Amino acid sequence: MRLRRSLADQLTESRDLRSPLWRRSVETVPREAFLPDDVFRDVDGQWEPVSRAQMGDEAWLRLVYEDRTIVTQRNDFGEPTSSSTLPGLVVRMLEYLDLREGDKVLEIGTGTGYSTALMCRRLGPELVTSIEIDPDVAERAAAAVRGLGHEPELITGDGLQGHPGGAPYDRIIATCAVRHIPRAWLRQSRTGATILATLSGWQHGFGLVKMTVDGPGSAHGTFLPGHVSFMMARPHQAPPSDVRLPGRAGTPRAASLDPNDIWEDWTATWVAQLATPDTHHTLVLADDGPAEHLLTDHVSQSWAWISANGEGWVVRQNGPQRLWDAIEEAIHLWDGAGRPHQSAFGITITPGAQRVWLGTPDGPSWNLPTCAD
Repeated sequence: MRLRRSLADQLTESRDLRSPLWRRSVETVPREAFLPDDVFRDVDGQWEPVSRAQMGDEAWLRLVYEDRTIVTQRNDFGEPTSSSTLPGLVVRMLEYLDLREGDKVLEIGTGTGYSTALMCRRLGPELVTSIEIDPDVAERAAAAVRGLGHEPELITGDGLQGHPGGAPYDRIIATCAVRHIPRAWLRQSRTGATILATLSGWQHGFGLVKMTVDGPGSAHGTFLPGHVSFMMARPHQAPPSDVRLPGRAGTPRAASLDPNDIWEDWTATWVAQLATPDTHHTLVLADDGPAEHLLTDHVSQSWAWISANGEGWVVRQNGPQRLWDAIEEAIHLWDGAGRPHQSAFGITITPGAQRVWLGTPDGPSWNLPTCAD
Protein backbone atom coordinates (compact mmCIF):
# COMPACT_ATOMS: atom_id res chain seq x y z
CA MET A 1 0.00 0.00 0.00
CA ARG A 2 2.87 2.40 0.78
CA LEU A 3 4.31 2.04 -2.72
CA ARG A 4 0.87 2.44 -4.33
CA ARG A 5 0.32 5.65 -2.36
CA SER A 6 3.76 6.87 -3.37
CA LEU A 7 2.92 6.19 -7.02
CA ALA A 8 -0.39 8.04 -6.64
CA ASP A 9 1.48 11.01 -5.13
CA GLN A 10 3.91 11.01 -8.06
CA LEU A 11 1.11 10.86 -10.63
CA THR A 12 -0.75 13.65 -8.83
CA GLU A 13 2.34 15.84 -8.92
CA SER A 14 2.77 15.18 -12.67
CA ARG A 15 -0.93 16.05 -13.21
CA ASP A 16 -1.61 12.66 -14.81
CA LEU A 17 -3.82 11.81 -11.83
CA ARG A 18 -6.38 14.50 -11.04
CA SER A 19 -9.49 12.99 -9.47
CA PRO A 20 -10.07 11.29 -6.09
CA LEU A 21 -11.91 8.35 -7.66
CA TRP A 22 -9.01 7.40 -9.89
CA ARG A 23 -6.59 7.94 -7.02
CA ARG A 24 -8.58 5.40 -5.02
CA SER A 25 -8.18 2.91 -7.88
CA VAL A 26 -4.41 3.49 -8.09
CA GLU A 27 -4.05 3.04 -4.33
CA THR A 28 -6.19 -0.12 -4.35
CA VAL A 29 -5.12 -2.11 -7.44
CA PRO A 30 -1.75 -3.87 -7.02
CA ARG A 31 0.26 -3.51 -10.23
CA GLU A 32 2.50 -6.44 -9.28
CA ALA A 33 -0.47 -8.79 -9.66
CA PHE A 34 -0.40 -8.10 -13.41
CA LEU A 35 3.29 -8.76 -14.07
CA PRO A 36 5.03 -12.09 -14.59
CA ASP A 37 8.17 -12.76 -12.59
CA ASP A 38 10.37 -12.29 -15.68
CA VAL A 39 10.03 -9.04 -17.63
CA PHE A 40 12.07 -6.52 -19.63
CA ARG A 41 12.91 -2.92 -18.76
CA ASP A 42 14.36 -0.19 -20.96
CA VAL A 43 18.05 0.46 -20.38
CA ASP A 44 19.54 2.97 -22.81
CA GLY A 45 17.09 1.98 -25.53
CA GLN A 46 17.57 -1.76 -25.06
CA TRP A 47 15.10 -4.14 -23.42
CA GLU A 48 17.05 -5.73 -20.59
CA PRO A 49 15.63 -8.91 -18.99
CA VAL A 50 15.01 -8.69 -15.25
CA SER A 51 13.83 -11.39 -12.88
CA ARG A 52 12.02 -11.11 -9.55
CA ALA A 53 14.02 -14.05 -8.21
CA GLN A 54 17.32 -12.34 -9.01
CA MET A 55 16.30 -8.88 -7.80
CA GLY A 56 14.56 -9.89 -4.59
CA ASP A 57 11.07 -8.84 -3.56
CA GLU A 58 11.92 -5.36 -2.27
CA ALA A 59 13.82 -4.23 -5.37
CA TRP A 60 11.22 -5.89 -7.58
CA LEU A 61 8.36 -3.94 -6.00
CA ARG A 62 10.30 -0.68 -6.33
CA LEU A 63 10.64 -1.42 -10.06
CA VAL A 64 6.93 -2.26 -10.36
CA TYR A 65 5.89 1.07 -8.85
CA GLU A 66 8.13 3.23 -10.97
CA ASP A 67 6.27 5.26 -13.58
CA ARG A 68 7.72 3.27 -16.45
CA THR A 69 6.62 0.84 -19.13
CA ILE A 70 7.57 -2.77 -18.44
CA VAL A 71 7.63 -5.16 -21.40
CA THR A 72 6.08 -8.54 -20.61
CA GLN A 73 6.44 -10.32 -23.95
CA ARG A 74 8.78 -10.19 -26.97
CA ASN A 75 8.75 -11.94 -30.33
CA ASP A 76 11.52 -14.02 -31.90
CA PHE A 77 13.20 -10.83 -33.16
CA GLY A 78 13.33 -9.33 -29.66
CA GLU A 79 10.60 -6.78 -30.42
CA PRO A 80 8.06 -6.01 -27.67
CA THR A 81 4.62 -7.51 -28.34
CA SER A 82 2.93 -6.84 -24.99
CA SER A 83 3.65 -4.57 -22.05
CA SER A 84 2.41 -2.94 -18.90
CA THR A 85 2.20 0.70 -20.00
CA LEU A 86 3.67 3.33 -17.69
CA PRO A 87 1.00 4.07 -15.05
CA GLY A 88 1.09 7.83 -15.70
CA LEU A 89 -0.09 7.34 -19.28
CA VAL A 90 -2.68 4.75 -18.25
CA VAL A 91 -4.19 7.08 -15.67
CA ARG A 92 -3.93 10.17 -17.89
CA MET A 93 -5.96 8.39 -20.59
CA LEU A 94 -8.54 7.22 -18.07
CA GLU A 95 -8.88 10.80 -16.83
CA TYR A 96 -9.38 11.95 -20.44
CA LEU A 97 -12.35 9.57 -20.75
CA ASP A 98 -14.39 11.72 -18.34
CA LEU A 99 -16.23 8.68 -17.03
CA ARG A 100 -19.62 9.07 -15.37
CA GLU A 101 -21.36 6.62 -13.10
CA GLY A 102 -23.14 3.99 -15.17
CA ASP A 103 -20.99 4.42 -18.30
CA LYS A 104 -20.34 1.24 -20.28
CA VAL A 105 -16.72 1.02 -21.41
CA LEU A 106 -15.11 -1.03 -24.18
CA GLU A 107 -11.33 -1.39 -23.86
CA ILE A 108 -9.35 -2.38 -26.94
CA GLY A 109 -6.23 -4.23 -25.82
CA THR A 110 -6.45 -5.84 -22.39
CA GLY A 111 -2.67 -6.27 -22.17
CA THR A 112 -1.70 -7.24 -18.65
CA GLY A 113 -5.15 -6.29 -17.34
CA TYR A 114 -3.95 -3.50 -15.04
CA SER A 115 -6.01 -0.75 -16.71
CA THR A 116 -8.97 -3.15 -16.87
CA ALA A 117 -8.79 -3.63 -13.13
CA LEU A 118 -8.52 0.12 -12.53
CA MET A 119 -11.76 0.60 -14.48
CA CYS A 120 -13.46 -2.28 -12.65
CA ARG A 121 -12.56 -0.63 -9.35
CA ARG A 122 -13.85 2.73 -10.59
CA LEU A 123 -17.08 1.69 -12.37
CA GLY A 124 -17.86 -1.86 -11.34
CA PRO A 125 -16.87 -4.87 -13.46
CA GLU A 126 -20.36 -5.28 -14.95
CA LEU A 127 -19.77 -2.07 -16.96
CA VAL A 128 -16.36 -3.07 -18.38
CA THR A 129 -15.65 -5.10 -21.52
CA SER A 130 -12.08 -5.68 -22.67
CA ILE A 131 -10.71 -7.39 -25.80
CA GLU A 132 -7.23 -8.87 -26.32
CA ILE A 133 -6.04 -10.40 -29.60
CA ASP A 134 -3.21 -12.53 -28.17
CA PRO A 135 -4.60 -15.71 -26.52
CA ASP A 136 -1.67 -16.13 -24.14
CA VAL A 137 -1.76 -12.50 -23.05
CA ALA A 138 -5.54 -12.68 -22.67
CA GLU A 139 -5.31 -15.79 -20.48
CA ARG A 140 -2.75 -14.23 -18.13
CA ALA A 141 -4.74 -11.01 -17.87
CA ALA A 142 -7.97 -12.83 -17.12
CA ALA A 143 -6.30 -14.79 -14.32
CA ALA A 144 -4.91 -11.57 -12.80
CA VAL A 145 -8.14 -9.57 -13.08
CA ARG A 146 -10.30 -12.38 -11.71
CA GLY A 147 -7.73 -13.11 -9.05
CA LEU A 148 -8.63 -9.74 -7.55
CA GLY A 149 -12.32 -10.65 -7.53
CA HIS A 150 -13.39 -8.74 -10.66
CA GLU A 151 -15.58 -10.34 -13.33
CA PRO A 152 -15.72 -8.02 -16.35
CA GLU A 153 -16.49 -9.38 -19.80
CA LEU A 154 -13.13 -10.44 -21.21
CA ILE A 155 -12.97 -11.32 -24.90
CA THR A 156 -10.16 -12.97 -26.86
CA GLY A 157 -10.34 -11.65 -30.40
CA ASP A 158 -9.69 -8.79 -32.79
CA GLY A 159 -10.40 -5.55 -30.96
CA LEU A 160 -10.77 -3.68 -34.25
CA GLN A 161 -14.09 -5.50 -34.64
CA GLY A 162 -15.27 -4.35 -31.21
CA HIS A 163 -17.81 -6.46 -29.36
CA PRO A 164 -21.34 -5.93 -30.69
CA GLY A 165 -22.81 -8.15 -27.97
CA GLY A 166 -22.14 -5.47 -25.35
CA ALA A 167 -23.04 -2.43 -27.46
CA PRO A 168 -23.86 0.38 -27.36
CA TYR A 169 -20.94 1.79 -25.37
CA ASP A 170 -20.55 5.17 -23.72
CA ARG A 171 -16.75 5.10 -23.86
CA ILE A 172 -14.20 3.26 -26.02
CA ILE A 173 -10.51 3.39 -25.13
CA ALA A 174 -7.71 1.79 -27.16
CA THR A 175 -4.38 0.78 -25.65
CA CYS A 176 -2.94 -0.01 -29.06
CA ALA A 177 -2.33 2.34 -32.01
CA VAL A 178 -4.41 2.27 -35.19
CA ARG A 179 -4.01 3.74 -38.68
CA HIS A 180 -7.62 4.89 -38.74
CA ILE A 181 -10.67 4.58 -36.47
CA PRO A 182 -12.39 1.24 -37.16
CA ARG A 183 -15.98 1.54 -38.34
CA ALA A 184 -17.05 -1.08 -35.79
CA TRP A 185 -16.14 1.28 -32.94
CA LEU A 186 -18.33 3.99 -34.41
CA ARG A 187 -21.26 1.61 -35.00
CA GLN A 188 -21.06 0.26 -31.45
CA SER A 189 -20.99 3.67 -29.74
CA ARG A 190 -23.93 5.70 -28.53
CA THR A 191 -24.43 9.12 -30.08
CA GLY A 192 -22.42 11.44 -27.85
CA ALA A 193 -20.02 8.67 -26.80
CA THR A 194 -16.30 9.31 -26.38
CA ILE A 195 -13.62 7.37 -28.27
CA LEU A 196 -10.00 7.76 -27.14
CA ALA A 197 -7.34 6.27 -29.38
CA THR A 198 -3.79 6.72 -30.63
CA LEU A 199 -3.46 7.23 -34.38
CA SER A 200 -0.19 6.07 -35.84
CA GLY A 201 1.29 4.64 -39.03
CA TRP A 202 4.25 3.02 -40.69
CA GLN A 203 6.62 5.94 -40.07
CA HIS A 204 5.99 5.67 -36.29
CA GLY A 205 4.31 9.02 -35.82
CA PHE A 206 1.80 8.98 -32.94
CA GLY A 207 -1.07 11.23 -31.90
CA LEU A 208 -3.62 10.72 -29.11
CA VAL A 209 -7.09 11.84 -30.22
CA LYS A 210 -10.31 12.27 -28.27
CA MET A 211 -13.48 12.05 -30.35
CA THR A 212 -17.20 12.54 -29.85
CA VAL A 213 -19.48 10.25 -31.84
CA ASP A 214 -22.04 12.29 -33.79
CA GLY A 215 -24.06 9.39 -35.16
CA PRO A 216 -23.64 6.18 -37.17
CA GLY A 217 -20.29 6.38 -38.93
CA SER A 218 -19.56 9.99 -37.90
CA ALA A 219 -17.40 11.64 -35.24
CA HIS A 220 -15.22 14.67 -34.60
CA GLY A 221 -12.40 15.40 -32.20
CA THR A 222 -9.06 16.98 -31.40
CA PHE A 223 -5.60 15.70 -30.62
CA LEU A 224 -4.39 15.99 -27.06
CA PRO A 225 -1.27 17.53 -25.48
CA GLY A 226 1.83 15.54 -24.70
CA HIS A 227 3.42 12.61 -26.49
CA VAL A 228 2.23 9.00 -26.41
CA SER A 229 3.19 5.84 -28.25
CA PHE A 230 1.65 2.39 -28.33
CA MET A 231 2.28 -0.83 -30.19
CA MET A 232 0.35 -0.95 -33.44
CA ALA A 233 -2.79 -3.10 -33.53
CA ARG A 234 -1.66 -6.28 -35.23
CA PRO A 235 -4.06 -6.05 -38.21
CA HIS A 236 -2.76 -2.51 -38.86
CA GLN A 237 0.94 -3.36 -38.66
CA ALA A 238 3.11 -2.74 -41.69
CA PRO A 239 3.56 -5.59 -44.17
CA PRO A 240 7.03 -7.16 -44.27
CA SER A 241 9.43 -4.71 -45.88
CA ASP A 242 11.07 -5.59 -49.17
CA VAL A 243 14.77 -6.12 -48.46
CA ARG A 244 15.65 -5.24 -52.06
CA LEU A 245 16.51 -1.57 -52.35
CA PRO A 246 15.00 0.21 -55.34
CA GLY A 247 17.26 1.79 -57.95
CA ARG A 248 17.99 5.49 -58.09
CA ALA A 249 16.49 6.21 -61.50
CA GLY A 250 14.71 9.52 -61.76
CA THR A 251 15.62 13.13 -62.40
CA PRO A 252 17.41 14.60 -59.38
CA ARG A 253 16.36 17.90 -57.85
CA ALA A 254 17.34 19.85 -54.78
CA ALA A 255 15.32 19.02 -51.66
CA SER A 256 13.92 22.06 -49.86
CA LEU A 257 14.05 20.31 -46.47
CA ASP A 258 16.66 18.45 -44.44
CA PRO A 259 15.18 14.97 -43.91
CA ASN A 260 17.00 14.65 -40.58
CA ASP A 261 14.92 17.57 -39.28
CA ILE A 262 11.76 15.64 -40.11
CA TRP A 263 12.39 12.19 -38.69
CA GLU A 264 14.16 13.49 -35.59
CA ASP A 265 11.14 15.63 -34.63
CA TRP A 266 7.98 14.12 -33.09
CA THR A 267 5.37 16.29 -34.78
CA ALA A 268 7.23 16.61 -38.09
CA THR A 269 7.27 12.80 -38.35
CA TRP A 270 3.54 12.84 -37.68
CA VAL A 271 2.95 15.39 -40.45
CA ALA A 272 5.10 13.45 -42.94
CA GLN A 273 3.11 10.33 -42.13
CA LEU A 274 -0.20 12.14 -42.71
CA ALA A 275 1.04 13.20 -46.14
CA THR A 276 2.25 9.71 -47.15
CA PRO A 277 0.23 7.21 -45.05
CA ASP A 278 1.25 4.05 -46.96
CA THR A 279 4.94 4.89 -46.88
CA HIS A 280 7.85 3.35 -44.98
CA HIS A 281 10.84 5.46 -44.02
CA THR A 282 14.25 3.77 -43.85
CA LEU A 283 17.60 5.26 -42.91
CA VAL A 284 20.11 3.51 -45.19
CA LEU A 285 23.63 3.54 -43.78
CA ALA A 286 26.63 3.70 -46.08
CA ASP A 287 30.17 2.50 -45.46
CA ASP A 288 31.85 5.44 -47.12
CA GLY A 289 29.45 8.35 -46.86
CA PRO A 290 26.50 9.91 -45.08
CA ALA A 291 23.31 7.96 -44.54
CA GLU A 292 20.52 8.24 -47.09
CA HIS A 293 16.79 8.41 -46.47
CA LEU A 294 14.58 6.01 -48.44
CA LEU A 295 10.80 6.26 -48.79
CA THR A 296 8.94 3.26 -50.18
CA ASP A 297 5.23 2.91 -50.88
CA HIS A 298 4.40 -0.68 -51.83
CA VAL A 299 0.74 0.19 -52.41
CA SER A 300 1.47 2.58 -55.27
CA GLN A 301 4.90 1.10 -56.11
CA SER A 302 6.54 4.48 -55.56
CA TRP A 303 9.83 5.39 -53.94
CA ALA A 304 12.12 8.33 -53.21
CA TRP A 305 15.79 8.59 -52.27
CA ILE A 306 16.98 11.69 -50.38
CA SER A 307 20.77 11.95 -50.38
CA ALA A 308 23.30 14.48 -49.16
CA ASN A 309 25.53 15.98 -51.87
CA GLY A 310 27.89 18.11 -49.77
CA GLU A 311 25.88 21.29 -50.28
CA GLY A 312 22.46 20.10 -49.21
CA TRP A 313 20.09 17.30 -50.12
CA VAL A 314 19.08 15.84 -53.47
CA VAL A 315 15.92 13.81 -54.09
CA ARG A 316 15.21 11.23 -56.79
CA GLN A 317 11.63 9.93 -57.10
CA ASN A 318 9.85 7.37 -59.19
CA GLY A 319 6.41 5.79 -59.41
CA PRO A 320 2.90 7.27 -59.64
CA GLN A 321 3.18 9.01 -56.25
CA ARG A 322 5.76 11.72 -55.66
CA LEU A 323 6.34 10.89 -52.00
CA TRP A 324 8.91 13.55 -51.17
CA ASP A 325 6.85 16.23 -52.93
CA ALA A 326 3.87 15.36 -50.71
CA ILE A 327 6.01 15.50 -47.56
CA GLU A 328 7.59 18.82 -48.51
CA GLU A 329 4.16 20.35 -49.15
CA ALA A 330 2.79 19.14 -45.81
CA ILE A 331 5.82 20.25 -43.80
CA HIS A 332 5.78 23.70 -45.43
CA LEU A 333 2.09 24.07 -44.53
CA TRP A 334 2.91 23.12 -40.95
CA ASP A 335 5.88 25.53 -40.94
CA GLY A 336 3.61 28.30 -42.20
CA ALA A 337 1.26 27.69 -39.27
CA GLY A 338 4.15 28.14 -36.81
CA ARG A 339 5.08 24.45 -36.36
CA PRO A 340 2.38 23.82 -33.74
CA HIS A 341 2.13 20.73 -31.53
CA GLN A 342 -0.34 18.00 -32.49
CA SER A 343 -2.94 19.58 -30.21
CA ALA A 344 -3.49 22.09 -33.05
CA PHE A 345 -4.79 19.21 -35.20
CA GLY A 346 -8.28 17.72 -35.25
CA ILE A 347 -10.22 14.97 -36.98
CA THR A 348 -13.52 14.76 -38.80
CA ILE A 349 -15.01 11.34 -39.58
CA THR A 350 -17.88 10.83 -41.99
CA PRO A 351 -19.18 7.60 -43.54
CA GLY A 352 -17.03 8.37 -46.59
CA ALA A 353 -13.70 9.52 -45.15
CA GLN A 354 -11.56 10.14 -42.09
CA ARG A 355 -9.77 13.48 -42.37
CA VAL A 356 -7.12 15.00 -40.09
CA TRP A 357 -6.96 18.79 -40.33
CA LEU A 358 -4.68 21.53 -39.09
CA GLY A 359 -6.04 24.55 -37.24
CA THR A 360 -9.72 24.38 -38.21
CA PRO A 361 -11.89 21.81 -40.01
CA ASP A 362 -11.64 23.85 -43.21
CA GLY A 363 -7.84 24.18 -42.92
CA PRO A 364 -5.20 22.00 -44.58
CA SER A 365 -6.18 18.34 -44.27
CA TRP A 366 -5.10 14.81 -45.09
CA ASN A 367 -7.17 11.64 -45.43
CA LEU A 368 -6.30 8.67 -43.26
CA PRO A 369 -5.76 5.33 -45.02
CA THR A 370 -8.65 2.91 -45.24
CA CYS A 371 -8.22 -0.70 -44.23
CA ALA A 372 -10.44 -3.75 -44.41
CA ASP A 373 -11.58 -4.07 -40.80
